[in-house]
Amino acid sequence: MTSLHHTTEGAPTAPPLLLGPSLGTSTALWDGVAPELSATHRVIRFDLPGHGRSPASLIEPGASIGDLAELVVGLADSLGIERFSYAGVSIGGAIGLQLAARHPARVERLAVLCSSAHFGDPQRWLDRAALVRREGLDSVAKSAPERWFTSGYTSARLLDDHRSADPRAYAACCDALASYDLRDRLAAITAPTLLVAGREDPATPPAHLRELADAIGGSTLVEIPGASHLAVAEAPLPVLAALRAHLDGPADSGMAVRREVLGDAHVDRAQQRQTAFTARFQDFITRYAWGEVWTDDTLSRREHSIVTLTALVAGGHLDELAMHVRAARRNGLTPDEIGAVLLQCAVYVGVPAANAAFAVAQRVLDEG
Repeated sequence: MTSLHHTTEGAPTAPPLLLGPSLGTSTALWDGVAPELSATHRVIRFDLPGHGRSPASLIEPGASIGDLAELVVGLADSLGIERFSYAGVSIGGAIGLQLAARHPARVERLAVLCSSAHFGDPQRWLDRAALVRREGLDSVAKSAPERWFTSGYTSARLLDDHRSADPRAYAACCDALASYDLRDRLAAITAPTLLVAGREDPATPPAHLRELADAIGGSTLVEIPGASHLAVAEAPLPVLAALRAHLDGPADSGMAVRREVLGDAHVDRAQQRQTAFTARFQDFITRYAWGEVWTDDTLSRREHSIVTLTALVAGGHLDELAMHVRAARRNGLTPDEIGAVLLQCAVYVGVPAANAAFAVAQRVLDEG
């Protein structure tokens, strides 16, 4: 059976996260955040029918958002995924809302970005569908920058995706938006839900997300300043922060602690170097070392650092020691306290090991 084109990132053992695009875009919409999310999740991005590399034959005129949601369920089934978290933009967000209302047992957590329970006057979407069927996508694509981005920002890749979408499939997606209205079913959504609005979004203004927040129990609303409809592309860092906090749980989650202890620059470099081969290891250390051991408050952060420094000296892991001297300073240890730890290592681990450790620590402390 033909299914939606998709890409997969992250460890296959990590919790699955499906990412849905907006109308006229492709999996590239998530380029700014998907690699980071793959540190803690098995990230699956998909293309809408007739967009990117998904076949246009997957959708017919008069389609509904429910039809698109079932394609996503079919994709999950084909990958052997029973329960998953989901995040989607615009029509992708509408698909997520439909999934959470129709298949509550399958949606672990939901994030809805720059979307709505209804997309305004249905005739506007039917008119757009008719225009695209008659004239193709050129006229619609020309107006995309003002609908998608704030003044001064653009994305050539996303605009190219818009122009290259299949007109028939695009028009069928417009049909789906015309018939979509989930306002009377929002109360049925039980999955923990994050709602993200771009404050400058003309397509789905923040009021649309507030309507969702009022109707979905326990949901959280985040507004992104200076961002328009494709906030995930225009403002990836604040969107990523909101998604990470929602998907990973409390602020003490592994990735959050890893960043607090080691610093964003170090973790960003580690993520940039991640490959398919190393993804499972990155997932392991994030969830186990940082998500379980470093979050155990039996020891304070300072005490965790003292134990870690001692263990690294004993093992002779000098490269790792440099990283954790920086972490120890971030966790509040003074140079004198770090020196005292290394001096005690000289007694119980050995003078040569401590000598090498002092050299490493001095170099790091000299960095300022």
